[in-house]
Amino acid sequence: MRIEDLEYFVTVAKEESLTHAAEKLYISQPSISNAMKKLEETLGVILFTRTSTGISLTSDGEEFLQYANQVLEQIDLMKRRYTTKEQPKQIFSVASQHYPFVVDAFVNLLLSLDTDKYQATLKEMRTYEVIDDVANLKSEIGILYKSRYNRRVIENHIADNNLTFHSLVFNKPHVFLYRNHPLINKKTITLTDLKPYPRLNFEQGTHNSFYYWEEVLGDYDTDKSIIVSDRGTIFNLIIGLNGYTISSGIINNELNGQDIVARPIASDEYIEIGYITNNLHILNPIAELFITELKKIIIPGYQEE
Repeated sequence: MRIEDLEYFVTVAKEESLTHAAEKLYISQPSISNAMKKLEETLGVILFTRTSTGISLTSDGEEFLQYANQVLEQIDLMKRRYTTKEQPKQIFSVASQHYPFVVDAFVNLLLSLDTDKYQATLKEMRTYEVIDDVANLKSEIGILYKSRYNRRVIENHIADNNLTFHSLVFNKPHVFLYRNHPLINKKTITLTDLKPYPRLNFEQGTHNSFYYWEEVLGDYDTDKSIIVSDRGTIFNLIIGLNGYTISSGIINNELNGQDIVARPIASDEYIEIGYITNNLHILNPIAELFITELKKIIIPGYQEE
């Protein structure tokens, strides 16, 4: 198996067309077609489903794509290190539901790096997309939560994608409110208390079922509901409309300001926050450092070993 075969395979998988892949790679279509057939023979599996309308990955092909991407990423790092003779960039990507504490950990990670060069990506994504991003090794780590309500669905989805969930902390649900909200002086807030105010939820696209919502207790009926796509908009609507969203209660005032305040909700529900990793991938040192920074923020009394 040649490195070129992996490069050809990844390009064909992306283009979903032998002809388009050949044009992109500046080789003939028969050459790339033969290379893919030989690769399948070498591996003993069928990587592609070929039809008159195009080409798509089989389940074996999707799994092999994860390995191929990982190998090519490592080769790219070696080339940068040993052909340029320069210190390589620290490369890291994390996908997450819309959590302020993930931003905090990301900031702390980059400030702690002893390097002048890095290439880092932080993606705030829908729940389904977080899982998909890690499954396809586009991100090394994904941050999400499980609850009593969604546990079975989320765990099945994670297992089906050959991922592992690593638990970090259990929290009671909290409501995020504007600091001048009429309910702000209540030590514990009930769902009935919240009934007159607009509930804010993150939009989840085609997977917009309660199981994939980023907010626990999402199935509780409310008269006013607003769906938004980003965290900044939610914070603005919390302030402008006396709205609320239900989350972990973990918020950094230094980074997010003093206007948003967390208050506990009276409920027997829980939020289990954790991170997911791909079972086919060994975390890079920078990813391990990020996890340490995350633990410092969300685990009370955490001490580095």
